[in-house]
Amino acid sequence: MFSGLADWWDGAELWLAQASFPVQFVLVMVVVVPLCLGAAWVIDKLVERFARRFGPARDDDRPGPS
Repeated sequence: MFSGLADWWDGAELWLAQASFPVQFVLVMVVVVPLCLGAAWVIDKLVERFARRFGPARDDDRPGPS
């Protein structure tokens, strides 16, 4: 099973490496950018959830500078 996946990946990688720059650019904009935005959204939600669960730090209870 892994050899089939490796062969497929090698073919896809070879096709992408041989593609012209505009094709590579469009693929990055269509595939990689939404994946990065989705990952950033998930990380943001996880950090927000953990921050809400653990609450503010003890040092945050003092008043700020006036």
